[in-house]
Amino acid sequence: MNGDYPLSGIKVLDLSAYIAGPYGCNLLADMGAEVIKIEPPEGDNLRKYPSTLPGESRAFLGVNRGKYGMCIDLKSASGYDVFMRLAERADVIVHNFRPSVPPRLRIDYDTMRAHNPRLVYCSLTGYGQSGPLANRAGYDQVLQARTGICSSQGTVDEPKIVYGSVVDYYGAALLANGVTAALFQRERTGLGQHVSVSLLGSALAMQAARLVVAEGEPRAINRDMRSGGITGIHPTRAGYLYISANTPHFWRSLCFLVGLPDLAENERYDTVKKRAAHVDELVPMLREALLGRTAEEWEAIFGEQVPCSVVRNVEDVFDDAQVQEQGLIGQHTHPALGRYKTIANPISFGSALEKRELRSAPRLGQHTSALMRELGYSEAEIDSAVAEWNVIA
Repeated sequence: MNGDYPLSGIKVLDLSAYIAGPYGCNLLADMGAEVIKIEPPEGDNLRKYPSTLPGESRAFLGVNRGKYGMCIDLKSASGYDVFMRLAERADVIVHNFRPSVPPRLRIDYDTMRAHNPRLVYCSLTGYGQSGPLANRAGYDQVLQARTGICSSQGTVDEPKIVYGSVVDYYGAALLANGVTAALFQRERTGLGQHVSVSLLGSALAMQAARLVVAEGEPRAINRDMRSGGITGIHPTRAGYLYISANTPHFWRSLCFLVGLPDLAENERYDTVKKRAAHVDELVPMLREALLGRTAEEWEAIFGEQVPCSVVRNVEDVFDDAQVQEQGLIGQHTHPALGRYKTIANPISFGSALEKRELRSAPRLGQHTSALMRELGYSEAEIDSAVAEWNVIA
């Protein structure tokens, strides 16, 4: 199906749950890998999250597209045997167990490497492989709180969560990047390796522009990169508009287009730093001017001259002309839900590769029997195993 894609022929076993690990494997599937999502009999806990979809979790569908689905009870002898057969043929294993768990399940890196030296083994953890917090469960918003994101998003006195699982999704990107780099190195050496990614590292890496401390610098300093009230969300006659006007060119264009040309010539405001210092003077003037038109009217007027956008709802994305032109939304067919739309491959590898089957997120255990047949199990063995595990075949 994905014969021309960069990771065509690569088999990935995805043991992870929630968002970061599954979406990292989702990205590998987008690059052509065959990804088998392996769940315990009770399924990925994300399946149980609140959703208005009948019988399905919107979050689960969103981060598990492009995969085959399999249920295995790894704690049973038969389940372990199935997994090890899969691992012998796999190129990549991804899990998000705490460091103490894989040895108990007998799927730690040393064990897996002994069976398959070419295996790229990726462990995603909350806090890394060692240290006093290594075996704590780590979640997106827990790491936001720990690493300063919440206090930076709000204030020290009123911290705020950044919703949207940003740490998870950045961790997913680091996972996919680390795995593909390890696969590239394997082409040179013939050997796999242990790739370790943590949500702690993800939360810190996404603040790289803020996390710089000079020798002798005081602890309590302003690390905020925000450029002042000009760049931000502003009310208009109808709706809200986000404006970014940091460069001299965009600042001048903004001033002239809203009818405040004198501001563009005023030396008090001719740099981002100066405008931030005089934000209490500038924002009231700008907002008064913006009240003359609607957000959509200003968006059309600013065009290419001032970076901006109407503040829209997520539902509007499905009808966005640019999103549609770029092919970023795809039609999927789910065995229970039927047809639905969701994000398509966000990475383009050339127009010749774009036409391919879009695989939906799997139902729990959807492909268990078929995949066991490929491994050489008989129908009697399959029936016995799935009955023992109490899973959907």
